[in-house]
Amino acid sequence: MMEQGKAIAVRRERVDEAAAGQRIDNYLLRICKGVPKSHVYRILRSGEVRVNGGRVAPTYRLAENDEIRIPPIRLAEKTTSGPAPAGEPLPVVFEDEALLVVDKPSGKAVHGGSGVSFGVIEQLRSQRPDARLLELAHRIDRETSGLLVIAKKRSALTALHDMMREGRVEKRYLTLVPGRWANPLQHIKEPLFKYLTAEGERRVRVSGDGKASHSIVRLVRRWSRFSLLEVELKTGRTHQIRVHLAHLGFPLCGDDKYGDFALNKSLEAEGLKRMFLHAARLSFAHPLTGEAITLTADLPAELQSFLVHLDTTEPRKHA
Repeated sequence: MMEQGKAIAVRRERVDEAAAGQRIDNYLLRICKGVPKSHVYRILRSGEVRVNGGRVAPTYRLAENDEIRIPPIRLAEKTTSGPAPAGEPLPVVFEDEALLVVDKPSGKAVHGGSGVSFGVIEQLRSQRPDARLLELAHRIDRETSGLLVIAKKRSALTALHDMMREGRVEKRYLTLVPGRWANPLQHIKEPLFKYLTAEGERRVRVSGDGKASHSIVRLVRRWSRFSLLEVELKTGRTHQIRVHLAHLGFPLCGDDKYGDFALNKSLEAEGLKRMFLHAARLSFAHPLTGEAITLTADLPAELQSFLVHLDTTEPRKHA
């Protein structure tokens, strides 16, 4: 955080899916904390804020992958919060001069905002003060564990964004759902629409007005009451796995937004105290060298132990 009277450097922000559709004035007010509203509108009207190199009106609605240039801004008030605590080092799955891939624990946000002071990216920057650049290449939900890619070079970040937009990064997740999933392989192609609840919380639903979305579901294991699934994302929409499976009547175990809340409560008593969703595998060509990379992250101990619990308490079913 900057002290009163000090100016931050020029910032360049890439708009992700979560911010797409938001007005530029509201976006700036959210990320420029401590800056007077009047000043935000002043730099917009003067053209100091640029989107994709051009001037925009305060009412401009952001599109995914827009690049925003934010000029140096003097803070009106001295901030009282300190830097993000360094905390314990996150497990590193892969690292070279361009990329860092960590195994994110459940319960940790990938970045600060929406009531969270700091997340993985702020923690990494605190732990690595000499790093010239650390930027999230993509997002995973706070409740989700597993593989998260951080770029250490702008060229790698840009290339990764292009690869993900074009579907050239293979992402596979493991999840547990109630019920007997029947098909060994099933494609889900339901459009997803993002909206805000009356309380201002972000939600997603299947709707013909939504964005095209594609998930590929593979049956891994099955018990009498539950099924373990692997889900491959062909698109990367917000809450895609959670909404696609809930729409088909298979809400994720432990999901506090789209799940079966009565079931979740009973699962807590059996030992599952989080959402069962884990980013288990990533495959892609290195954005700078082209080398084929495949990375995996084992299920966390708390999820593994719940599967052991199922093995010992109910019959295993063969697909």
